[in-house]
Amino acid sequence: MEQVTTVEPHATSSPKAGLGRLIGIGVVVAAVAMLAIVALQVDLHPRTDDASVRANFIEIAPEVSGRLTELPVKDNAYVKQGGTLFIIDPRPYEYALQQALSDQEALEQQIVDAKRHIAAQSSAAEAARAGLHSSETGVQTAGSQIDVSAAAVTRAQAAVAAAEAQLKLATNNLHRIEPLLKKQYVTVEQIDQANTTVRVAQGNYDEAQAGLSQAQAAQQQANFRKVEAASLAVEQQARLGQAIHTIDTVDTLESQRPAKAAKVDAARLDLERTKVVAPFDAYVTNLNLSVGAYARPGIPLFTLIDTRTWYVIANYRESKLKNIHLHDHVDLYLMGHPDRRFNGTVESIGYGVFPEDGAVAQGLPNIDRTLNWVHLSTRFPVRIRVQDPDPELFRIGATAVTVVR
Repeated sequence: MEQVTTVEPHATSSPKAGLGRLIGIGVVVAAVAMLAIVALQVDLHPRTDDASVRANFIEIAPEVSGRLTELPVKDNAYVKQGGTLFIIDPRPYEYALQQALSDQEALEQQIVDAKRHIAAQSSAAEAARAGLHSSETGVQTAGSQIDVSAAAVTRAQAAVAAAEAQLKLATNNLHRIEPLLKKQYVTVEQIDQANTTVRVAQGNYDEAQAGLSQAQAAQQQANFRKVEAASLAVEQQARLGQAIHTIDTVDTLESQRPAKAAKVDAARLDLERTKVVAPFDAYVTNLNLSVGAYARPGIPLFTLIDTRTWYVIANYRESKLKNIHLHDHVDLYLMGHPDRRFNGTVESIGYGVFPEDGAVAQGLPNIDRTLNWVHLSTRFPVRIRVQDPDPELFRIGATAVTVVR
């Protein structure tokens, strides 16, 4: 009877089963290791798709009013710095500038005329001053002439008195010797000589009297001249005072120069403001008007998006902020172009968001009495500056993915 050898099944399959278990364990360990590595990488290099593209933008509003005569830009068009955005009808502002320049020139002409007038008034004052000096000299001269005339009158009066005394003496002598002629005590020749002496004395007296009258007349004339010179001096003094009083100054006119210059500068500035140019390279957006529209100061016409600098605002959970620092490098991806990677730098990290439970009722905090089982972590905005933006791909509000390295 043959002996049949039986082989236990587990004896031959045991090595394969052990190998399978080892492979399975290895796969699990590798998966756990990879998961740990991924978790560590995600923690060390925070990533979020809660991010959006931002850029600075300004609203373009005119600073003067008027009709739009030119509007060369189009909505969503790209404009270079210094490119014309629109032109407002400049004619009213050209007229205002011409008027301001005319007023300024008129003021300058008034100042020139005033200076000439002042020069003439000053000459008149100098002439009046010289006339006053001459009149005062005339008064002094007339006073001296009065003194001389008074002395001449005194001398003439003395001469008259002397001539009168000689005449009386000669007359008395004649009257004494005339009766003696009949008695022949005197000769006819003596009588004739006495008569001659009387006539000579009479002539001397008449001459002295005439000299006195002439001296008195000269004295009166000197007095009149003094009075006339004094009156002239008073008149010249009045003229001098009037000339000095009428001398104007240009201070009032010259004080108007800053105001006139300011009006010219304001008019020139308003004229320059009728042409508005792009302050930087930008995209035009929200343009909904045409040539002929009336522009008003301070009312925006459209918006310019500054393409020089682009940002991404990424909202990171507060648990991830510990691994985000200023100037960290960031990989950026746009949702519309995930195949392109852009480089960025952390520029700032937000320090506050409005809390959901921050309501206030009657001056006291209003705290919700319920508590959710799952409490979501707060997200804080991280501002990332794009280092190599593509203006053709970047748009404000576009979704982005950021990875902090």
